[in-house]
Amino acid sequence: MKLSWSDVTPKAAWLNRRNFMAAGAAFAAGPAVAMQGKASKFSTDQDPNTFEEITNYNNFYEFGTGKEDPARHAAAMTTDPWSVEIGGLVDRPGAYGVEDLAPDAALEERIYRLRCVEAWSMVIPWIGVPLASVLDKVGVQPSAKFVAFETLYRPDEMNGQKYPILDWPYREGLRIDEAMHPLTILATGLYSDPLPNQNGAPIRLVVPWKYGFKSIKSIVKITLTDTQPVATWQAMQPSEYGFYANVNPQVNHPRWSQGTERRIGAGLFGGRQETLMFNGYADQVASLYAGMDLMKNY
Repeated sequence: MKLSWSDVTPKAAWLNRRNFMAAGAAFAAGPAVAMQGKASKFSTDQDPNTFEEITNYNNFYEFGTGKEDPARHAAAMTTDPWSVEIGGLVDRPGAYGVEDLAPDAALEERIYRLRCVEAWSMVIPWIGVPLASVLDKVGVQPSAKFVAFETLYRPDEMNGQKYPILDWPYREGLRIDEAMHPLTILATGLYSDPLPNQNGAPIRLVVPWKYGFKSIKSIVKITLTDTQPVATWQAMQPSEYGFYANVNPQVNHPRWSQGTERRIGAGLFGGRQETLMFNGYADQVASLYAGMDLMKNY
């Protein structure tokens, strides 16, 4: 299910799109609400993180390994013009502009938990479109079983790519049913602003029940395939990072527990909380993995 500004701001504000900035500010100052849908339930009873926290504490190794490095260096990345090459097992392959994939009239507001594999977390208000709507637009062929994603590779603008931190360009993938799930979105905005460079501008994936590294940033290629695609972290350290990367407090990282998480912005002593199965989205997504061994398929 999704949450919108109408759930957390006065009606007069969210009805007027021109007041979107004011609505975002009001939302940042007030608590989110717990929502319960017809077939799903998840909690957003924590205050969302501030714009400053979200944009200044982030992993984006293309700009360095420090949490503040993306905010320091990402301004050098050119994001206009931008196109995403969509190909493979689709009926209408081609290069699509961001405005084609996520037109203004189709944008939705989603307030999602983010759980990093490093055991810290945030609550983030994204703006974007369901990935399913993009895949429907290009026509998914019946033989497609997976969706592969690739990040921009431009070392002259992405200083971290000058070093062998990872096997560049960054790649990720989803099963087709995960990609088509209503919770999975392509985000182009944050609060009331276009997506900042350091958070994956101009278009990124957001899969809220998986660890954050699955939500690939600054996407330039989407490929539909019948074989499981390469995922960068899984390929580099398969004992630590699985293909699925579902948030699971019962499966520890080899070097730390995943049972709890540190909430960014909650202070030194008030920020530790229990991690929820599937990051709190179990009612919506657990059926995708029925019959699977989630200890083995981590």
